[in-house]
Amino acid sequence: MEPAPYFSDVAGGLAPERVVWREAEDGTRLRLAIWPVGPKGIVTLFPGRTEVIEKYARVAEDLAARGYGAVTIDWRGQGLSDRLKGKPLLGDIPDYAHFQRDVAVLRSVLDELAPLGMPRFVLAHSMGGCIALRALMNSFPARAVGFSAPMWGLRLSKNTRRAVVAMTTVLGLARMDLREIPGAGIEFRLWENPFDNNELTTDPEAYAWMQEQVRTQPELRLGAPSLRWLVASLAETTVLAQLPAPKIPAFCGLGTREMIVSSEAIEARMADWPRGELEHYDGALHELLMEAERFRAPFLSSVCDLFDARQ
Repeated sequence: MEPAPYFSDVAGGLAPERVVWREAEDGTRLRLAIWPVGPKGIVTLFPGRTEVIEKYARVAEDLAARGYGAVTIDWRGQGLSDRLKGKPLLGDIPDYAHFQRDVAVLRSVLDELAPLGMPRFVLAHSMGGCIALRALMNSFPARAVGFSAPMWGLRLSKNTRRAVVAMTTVLGLARMDLREIPGAGIEFRLWENPFDNNELTTDPEAYAWMQEQVRTQPELRLGAPSLRWLVASLAETTVLAQLPAPKIPAFCGLGTREMIVSSEAIEARMADWPRGELEHYDGALHELLMEAERFRAPFLSSVCDLFDARQ
């Protein structure tokens, strides 16, 4: 596997053993990070929209302390993986099936790292929770899964959903759906958005650290999503909501101050997950893995406890 760049100056946490380039079946170049397999197995980290490998070095360090290795990826369109040509700051995907091509690359790397029978687990955040749910339904190997505020729905009214789909259909015919979602503001520019306006974390130090990553390394930045991304997201979450949960144990964490994804969709899914548990974190925002320690530590501990029970 060809080595890829890694910005240790902004990552903190445990440095990966390897950071590599791999190609998806459609030729898209993807960046992956690999931490050594631990005595308890390996965790595949499914990051959220805009997130990058460097942001998960602290999580990998915590997992290593509990006996787990890790592997993660820059999804197509973000981090150092291939982006939309001519609009590198626009978050875009025409169809969520494209993300499953990236998942196939993750699985091939896992197969190289972890022999058959070695414990494998999944930990997914936000958009990564949507991608992971589809992957698990498609038999991605995992003994258990942890979710942080998974994107199984967006905070939009039914009327807004209909208007977005109708508008994007018209714009798509005119090839104009590759524009930012209406009303996109500074909240989509992490490097500029002040802490008091953020919807990610209540921890000023964690927020400053996330900002420093994209201020110091501008190539890691990603701005607002496109209208096409929004419609693709609505389509995928609608379909997933109609399918049964995977037959593996799951633990899901959700902040009571969640403002990005649909809490109702998460609660509905977890209520029907036969071996699933949902925990609410009073006062927490969206990013439990980047939250204040009073939220982050118990969430990650619960996830690892679940993994430990599946050895």
